[in-house]
Amino acid sequence: MPVPAPSAASSATLAATPTDAPAASAAVPSPRRSSETVRIAGLPRIDEPREVAPSDAREMSKVFFLRLRELTEGTPEYQYVRNTLIEMNASLVQYAVRRFRTRGEAGDMEDIVQVGTIGLIKAIDRFDPARENEFSTLAMPYITGEIKRHFRDTSWAVRVPRRLQELRIDIAKAKEELTTALDRSPTVADLAAHLGLSEDEVVEGLVAANGHTSGSLDAPHAEHGDGPSEGHTLADVMGEEEPAMELVEDIQTLAPLLEQLTDRERRMLQMRFGEELTQAQIGAELGISQMQVSRLLTRLLAHLRASMLEDPADTAGTAVRA
Repeated sequence: MPVPAPSAASSATLAATPTDAPAASAAVPSPRRSSETVRIAGLPRIDEPREVAPSDAREMSKVFFLRLRELTEGTPEYQYVRNTLIEMNASLVQYAVRRFRTRGEAGDMEDIVQVGTIGLIKAIDRFDPARENEFSTLAMPYITGEIKRHFRDTSWAVRVPRRLQELRIDIAKAKEELTTALDRSPTVADLAAHLGLSEDEVVEGLVAANGHTSGSLDAPHAEHGDGPSEGHTLADVMGEEEPAMELVEDIQTLAPLLEQLTDRERRMLQMRFGEELTQAQIGAELGISQMQVSRLLTRLLAHLRASMLEDPADTAGTAVRA
């Protein structure tokens, strides 16, 4: 089978002994390049596929793809041809990764390259040379698609449905277009009309967008370096007292104390604070005078107030003694 003549840049990679080749990258398994395997495959031995010039790799890949479709999957010859194709076209992954360098930390770039390589492998397995299309035309969408899927699944601080993830992107594009067209920030109604959605759906997408990134409440608040917030965390600046929190605590403390009262005392409290009856009405209901009701309520409320302020251990001891 004829093979395109390699250029001077790649000639050094051909006809080298297997012992001369360094270990392959962990991203791609090293092709089995034994002389017997290469001879049976009917292709030249390429000990450093990653160093083949892109133009030569493009031409040689056509020959390797034709041979790959003739071999039986799982054989050493098939693995040699397939792995060589992966390494020869690894530059496509590096090219695609450049678009995403600003979206991840430096330590994440290796993961992005690994993910892009998965897309390259899928493209190699699905490429049909009989269609006479360029391999890069099929490979680039597979590579970028895998990388985008990686960001979609791992970059969100809070996991939200895919529908809302895609809606966030649509809203961001609509905001940019409408800001230019209207010369102002678009409203929810503007976005809804532009996207053909209801205002509730747009609001849902805007709320979901808040889950894309997150910040630690323990992080230093550096918005005003020399202001009153210096030395405070974000929680100190953003937090505020919840008025109902004390009420909840009071109710939790009061509940066991009410259980220790008599039925008549609980009934009296229910009529006074639940039904909002006057002392005279309570007295008529219980068959006692208004003055007696006043004295009983005063003594009862003082007892509950003092019990709530006591230490829980002391209260338990008092209950046991009673």
